[in-house]
Amino acid sequence: MKIAFFDTKPYDKASFEAHGKEKGITFKFFETKLNEDTVDLAQGYDGVCVFVNDTVNSEVIDRLYEMGIKIVALRCAGFNNVDVKHALGKLHVFRVPAYSPYAVAEHTMALLLTSIRRIHKAYIRSRDFNFSLSGLTGFDLHGKTVGVIGTGKIGKVFVDICRGFGMKVLAYDKFPDKRLDNGDTVRYVSLDELFKESDIISLHCPLTEDTYHIIDENVIEKCKRGVVILNTSRGALVDAEALLQGIKSRKVGAACLDVYEEESDLFFEDNSGHIMEDDTLARLISMPNVLVTSHQAFLTEEALNNIAETTCQNISDFFEKGKCENELCFRKNEVQDCKDGKCF
Repeated sequence: MKIAFFDTKPYDKASFEAHGKEKGITFKFFETKLNEDTVDLAQGYDGVCVFVNDTVNSEVIDRLYEMGIKIVALRCAGFNNVDVKHALGKLHVFRVPAYSPYAVAEHTMALLLTSIRRIHKAYIRSRDFNFSLSGLTGFDLHGKTVGVIGTGKIGKVFVDICRGFGMKVLAYDKFPDKRLDNGDTVRYVSLDELFKESDIISLHCPLTEDTYHIIDENVIEKCKRGVVILNTSRGALVDAEALLQGIKSRKVGAACLDVYEEESDLFFEDNSGHIMEDDTLARLISMPNVLVTSHQAFLTEEALNNIAETTCQNISDFFEKGKCENELCFRKNEVQDCKDGKCF
């Protein structure tokens, strides 16, 4: 099994080479992203392995199909960069539905604590031997209300972390887990109630037509003044321009972002020697109450190992058994994981 591996970073190789060797998979690592201009690099391979900022649109899918490529193995949970509907009947698309949920949930809390306790500012000051406390006043998390949108594996871990801080949790999910709702410290509520009552809002849901810009100008107007918004899920869940205006008007007290809706040409790369052409991102980063990290919430040793192990297992299952339970199928106008191996 020969797989063309796109958008390779140094931290990818060790775990994929190790798990690939166990499964009889040979990876060819390309630093370039997969898109219309680079797709021909996959010529002669059995499949491609891609990440969140690779482009797997209809044009790329058609070219892969023409070259005899059989699979697209996503090494991530999200798949909004793949035209799954167009791939049906041409390519089998697999994903990693779950990897260390603790990695993302813990990073979310790390961002929140850094922001509200001004850790980043204190660190910079102390490096200059400035030990003044002026402007570093934060607030307690204990007793605050956090709204958690999306209560899958990552959302549940984040809920547990928040409960450990003595916070009250208002949760929303299209498919709520009633076992999580204890009627007291954790309750499922409507989105409207969540927006109106939460001191902090954290996003842990996939990007779909329903969740695109789930945080927009109208939602920000509903929120409490000074609300803190956290996004470690998908960039386009938040309307970046509306968020910027909310910060400028003081309606949003702080924002912590590990993702950004126009990140594909920026994140995972060193742009320090270039002029930032994205004015919205540049202005967000310039704000004193905004923290931006570069889609690194997943980046722990445990998560990297989980991702490589599941991706290699997906590839092996398909070529050895003809099916994979982590395959994506377009059914009844929704994308679903395949459970019967009969996607096409």
